[in-house]
Amino acid sequence: MSATSEFKNGQGLRRIVNAFGYSCAGLRHAMRHEAAIRQELIALAVLVPLTVLLPVPALERLLLVLSMLLVLLTEFLNSAIEAAIDRISLERHPLSGQAKDLGSAAVCVALLMSAACWAVIAGPLLARWLGL
Repeated sequence: MSATSEFKNGQGLRRIVNAFGYSCAGLRHAMRHEAAIRQELIALAVLVPLTVLLPVPALERLLLVLSMLLVLLTEFLNSAIEAAIDRISLERHPLSGQAKDLGSAAVCVALLMSAACWAVIAGPLLARWLGL
């Protein structure tokens, strides 16, 4: 006998529609309650249009955008970890702290990866524009 969630009862198109609704609800919640996600969405809103203006090959442009989306994706997962830990208990526990710290470290790695992409691809262009 297997236990199934009441939220996993849809099939086909109904399941896809439900999943999209849950995704939209998660995005709305994140935009209202997660400052880091709001900041990353603002950065995306500024930097994605900037990538269109950069005189770089399409693959490099894609890499810049995907690196920023990776940061956002990691932040969503980090927020989910934090919410799950807080749901279990609000008391301080070493394993709870470890889970939250590991999620934060994942966000940091994603940010460093994105920064490296931008430094390697857009950095030389910026240096040239600034006459450095």
